[in-house]
Amino acid sequence: MSAPSLRGLWDDAANSPFESTIPKDSQFTIATVLLLTATILTSLFGLDLKLKNIPLYAIPAALAFGFGSVFMICAVGVYV
Repeated sequence: MSAPSLRGLWDDAANSPFESTIPKDSQFTIATVLLLTATILTSLFGLDLKLKNIPLYAIPAALAFGFGSVFMICAVGVYV
């Protein structure tokens, strides 16, 4: 079997538009909850800076901030 061509992948993608798993009308709410969660977890980590608290507070806070930021950008839109 040969590998699919880039042109074939492009044409297939044009026939199946992207549909988000999170509906557009709930992205703002989810983004707000994630960003508030990130703020709370970051504050808790700042109160007790120990190595054992990194997987408990810091990593979930970083993930919540990252996903929350992306959802907020998607929810409010980017205008050029």
